[in-house]
Amino acid sequence: MTKRAYNFNAGPAALPLEVLQQGQEEFINFADSGMSIMEMSHRSAIYEEVHNEAQSLLRELLGIPDSYKVLLLQGGASTQFAMVPMNLLPAGKVGAYVMTGSWAEKAIKEAQLFGETAVAASSETDKFNRIPDLSTIQIPANAAYLHVTSNETIEGTQYKAFPETGDLTLIGDMSSDIMSRPVNVSQFGMIYAGAQKNLGPSGVTIVIAREDLVAASPKSVPTMLRYDTHVKNNSLYNTPPSFSVYLAGLMLKWVKGKGGVAAIEQINRDKTKLIYDRIDQSGGFYRGFADPSSRSDMNITFRIHTEELEKRFVQESEHHGFVGLKGHRSVGGLRASTYNAVPVESCRALAEFMSDFQKRNG
Repeated sequence: MTKRAYNFNAGPAALPLEVLQQGQEEFINFADSGMSIMEMSHRSAIYEEVHNEAQSLLRELLGIPDSYKVLLLQGGASTQFAMVPMNLLPAGKVGAYVMTGSWAEKAIKEAQLFGETAVAASSETDKFNRIPDLSTIQIPANAAYLHVTSNETIEGTQYKAFPETGDLTLIGDMSSDIMSRPVNVSQFGMIYAGAQKNLGPSGVTIVIAREDLVAASPKSVPTMLRYDTHVKNNSLYNTPPSFSVYLAGLMLKWVKGKGGVAAIEQINRDKTKLIYDRIDQSGGFYRGFADPSSRSDMNITFRIHTEELEKRFVQESEHHGFVGLKGHRSVGGLRASTYNAVPVESCRALAEFMSDFQKRNG
């Protein structure tokens, strides 16, 4: 292959070429075993080493304290929307949620099936184009936890700082920006994330949880949906998504090789600036959806003044090798997802295409 697509898909998303190539090289015969990693037992010493190394790299790169457990689960963040209240929302307590858009709303709807919930803050009146001011968050006195969605992939907004909750457990859905910037894990009781945007392919879900929160789950919760089941069995209670875990491990090694999470953050800021500058300097031809104070470094959402031009933009971009620039069906418009593995060259090419498109259609 001499040319790869400019991949701006929102997820599953781009993976580094080096990671894909290593996976290809090891696909048939992993670690001189005569088998693919997809063929071997998850109880084997070879797989267990891969599994444990992925957990260890997560700890190292994110600075996860020893008092936290790292779980490698299945079901995506959507399953965590239910597991969180099933395990952590007892009767008489309230699950508090900050409503920031489509994914926060899904989390709230699942929690409502299991207990009482409250919206602690919301930006719905602004069509979710910003993260609510942290000073507006009102947490009920009997709250069990406060849940935030760190980055809304559909609206293109992102927390720049997280609420300080003191002794109250803070839970973060970081599916679309985990490993894209340093985070103080100790500020959270739990962080969860699907891997398919910044950490690897779809299939594995990362859960980072303070040990006291997940040491004992309610006995009424089904076995597979109990956190303590997976804690006690090192996420090997049932057959794990072994190939996804393996590729996530390669992705983590790639991040480490780039200089770690802080270095990745600077790269992400540099490459998204290329596109945001093109929007801001277009004289209104392109209009960013997210308020500048809440702009995501992962998902750049923008509009052109007519839907006809937006359709033409998508069609022409696809002809030039760009993939995934059509906005989510629920909000329309345009979106460029610039996750960790999207190279700066792709962002530069998109900025140049946007300039050319404006010259021809402005």
